[in-house]
Amino acid sequence: MAEVEGTASAGGRVRVEHGRKRVRAFLDGQLVADTVRPLLVWEVPYYPAYYLPAEDVVATLAATGQTEHSPDLGTAEVCDVVAGAATAPRGARRFADSPVARLRGTVRLEWSAMSEWLEEDEPVYVHPRSPYTRVDILASSRHVRIELDGVTLAESRSPRILFETGLPPRYYLPIADVRMDLLRSSDRRTGCPYKGTASYWSVEVGAQRYDDLAWTYRTPLPESQKIAGLVCFYDERVDVHVDGHRQDRPRTQFSR
Repeated sequence: MAEVEGTASAGGRVRVEHGRKRVRAFLDGQLVADTVRPLLVWEVPYYPAYYLPAEDVVATLAATGQTEHSPDLGTAEVCDVVAGAATAPRGARRFADSPVARLRGTVRLEWSAMSEWLEEDEPVYVHPRSPYTRVDILASSRHVRIELDGVTLAESRSPRILFETGLPPRYYLPIADVRMDLLRSSDRRTGCPYKGTASYWSVEVGAQRYDDLAWTYRTPLPESQKIAGLVCFYDERVDVHVDGHRQDRPRTQFSR
């Protein structure tokens, strides 16, 4: 059973669990923290943050004199992180008097302020992996057709279907089955700790342009190699037909 602690503040409860992985953070090649006792803290619903025991932080935390307040976590002391000749300004938070008792005596290192994070001996990107998120990628022969404003954008009988906890199935289609003449390259890039870095296309249908509607993982992480180079569309913003049946558009954080 997960151990949960929190407050009944306006922001809701804060979920806190003990992590099972060794976690290390580096700044410009210098070790900042090394622990086998991380806490996973769900500050937002979709993924956790790492809070590390203060005694496992080997870098210097230099107080800036600034504080930040969270209705759930209390008041944080904002610190610079100094490791060797490298400094991460405002790279750490300490909640010494947090109403969530288990966070007292821990440090939250700002994810993007660190140069590298490791879970055990493998790099992890974007944010910690949740122990409750699973990604399965299955080859399929289902007939998938993607349509927008009455125009078919893609049609395939050899999709890879990606099932990710908390999200609708995603249909990744061979590029040869996609109307690439309707797609326009976008500068948008996003990262996922399970799949890697995605690059995007916008779609033009007639005189209408739909920004960042499709994406691909050209060089996905090893566990997601099955979707390398395939194209996926936001089910929330297009009409998806599977085996002749139009699917309801799901409502997620990606809906507009």
